[in-house]
Amino acid sequence: MSQIEEIKSKIDIVDLIREYINVKAVGANFQALCPFHNEKSPSFVISPEKQIWHCFGCGKGGDALSFVMEKENLSFPQALRILADKTGVVLKQEDVKERAKRNRIIDILDLAGKYYEYVLKSESAKEIRKYLEGRGLNEEKIALWRIGYSPDSWDSLYKFLKARPLQGDKYSDEEILKAGLIIKKEKFSQGSNYYDRFRDRIMFPIWDVNSNIVAFTARVNPLKEATEKFGKYINSPQTEVYDKSRLLFGLNKAKEEIRKKDLVVIVEGQMDTISCYNHGIKNVVASSGTALTREQITLIKRFTNKVALVFDMDVAGQMAVDRGVRECLAQGMEVKIITLPSGKDPDESLKNNPGELERSVELAGENRANDFENHYKKPIENAKSILEYYFERSSAGLDLKLLENKSLVRDKMFEMIVLLPDKTEQGYWLKKVSDDLGFSELDVREEFFRRYKDGLAPVNSYEKKKDTEEFKKPKEKSREERLSETVLAIIIKAPELISYAVNNLSSGYLLAENLALFYNKLIIYYNKNASLDYNYFLEDLSNNEAETSLFRYLTLLGEKEFYGQEQAELKAQLINIISDLKNYGQRRKIEVLRQEISLAESNGDQDKLNSLMSELKKIMDLK
Repeated sequence: MSQIEEIKSKIDIVDLIREYINVKAVGANFQALCPFHNEKSPSFVISPEKQIWHCFGCGKGGDALSFVMEKENLSFPQALRILADKTGVVLKQEDVKERAKRNRIIDILDLAGKYYEYVLKSESAKEIRKYLEGRGLNEEKIALWRIGYSPDSWDSLYKFLKARPLQGDKYSDEEILKAGLIIKKEKFSQGSNYYDRFRDRIMFPIWDVNSNIVAFTARVNPLKEATEKFGKYINSPQTEVYDKSRLLFGLNKAKEEIRKKDLVVIVEGQMDTISCYNHGIKNVVASSGTALTREQITLIKRFTNKVALVFDMDVAGQMAVDRGVRECLAQGMEVKIITLPSGKDPDESLKNNPGELERSVELAGENRANDFENHYKKPIENAKSILEYYFERSSAGLDLKLLENKSLVRDKMFEMIVLLPDKTEQGYWLKKVSDDLGFSELDVREEFFRRYKDGLAPVNSYEKKKDTEEFKKPKEKSREERLSETVLAIIIKAPELISYAVNNLSSGYLLAENLALFYNKLIIYYNKNASLDYNYFLEDLSNNEAETSLFRYLTLLGEKEFYGQEQAELKAQLINIISDLKNYGQRRKIEVLRQEISLAESNGDQDKLNSLMSELKKIMDLK
């Protein structure tokens, strides 16, 4: 078994895809809304038996590796590495030493976390514990979040790590430095050449989605906040295991609740996350004070397509919301904004009025009403739809009796409306803008589509072209081509019918050349092996990517269209389809003969004409 086969054998494709989208069992297979294009009814099919997937809407399909490549926009080696990590397979082509180095850095960070936790329980951290208690964090909650304290010492953590592990290889200065826990002195002085990065601070571990500590956020000692020179919060630097743009604080704890509630609540800071979680809002993560990135949203989409943003409404917070919203809408996310009148941030709001935020989150997660108009016109307390929020914000403080202010608000709304992937939603908001500003709806629509052709953002706009390109449905197949595919789908599903197909249908009656060639290959394989084993036949096709994709597609087509049908039912349909294909084939031959007859007449070639007329008569007699 090759390493690729070993990885595939250890991955359940349904569980893998379920990490990204919601899937539903339908018969022996699973269906979902396609994650690669917008659709309202599911055309994305997964076969747990064959471990393959295919979307009958956009035409994409493949196996576990191809899904990760497509969803995460990764190369084959990158996707293989992700699945190898999931299954515990060590890739031979991967540098095992490099992987071991990465694991040692994670071990160092975990040990540092335990050290900080231990110090927080010491007498020297008594005031820090009082502060945390005042923030609603008892011993149990502190342990849950592994909150710690870095002592007011230059190198206590460094010395602790250098003394560990007690057995085996000691951690080197370079390893601890690569973990982001120490800083190298510019000039050598007495003692160590390194000092601790974090000193006299409350330590919040940052985990990856698999609950490995990969970094820390350090809050200044609250007793020294007024005199602190280096900022209230400082973070670990980017390392081999930590990339701030690819992680969300608390996602490791929140992911199952996010999937369950089908909503992620995104706040700015770690304390906001912890406060929300402690108040029962467990589908919450933090962006750590920055705007959402493309990679973070891709990570979120594994668990939900709905986002509620709860950011401070100061200038920095509004800028972060703007950038985050654009990224969310670019990836087809449903976005709401939660504003907090009782406090400037979730932590403060939960202290002043706990029910306010909890109710807003509950409303933000509600499914859309059947009546589209009522859904968007109905006030949703503090959980506002994103366009409602932007209209209020862009028009705040402006005299909308003045034409220039109306035009300003209209233009700002255009910038957001164009990001909506759903044309119906675009249409609703264009009408609302025209109504609220007193413009003609026709004029507003014409101006919008003049600026944004087909309702899509210009290529040079904020959006990346790939994300804003409208889904182009594959060219509609003719009935003859669909019938040609269906014949193959039936005999793949019921190989016992291949003999009947061979005796009654030549490959020339299949419309497309690739289908005809595939049919011949299928027959040769069946005759040679007296059976059709999915995996062995797939192995025979392994050197031909196009045929491999076609085989997977036809397999799932058969599963989708003929699930639960007995062989007798399938044979009856096969007989009818073969009859139809023969009729189509005869019509094509007749058309070709008529063209040749016309050419023979114009050339005055009587012998050729007589031969063609005789052939045409035979075909017509058969009809």
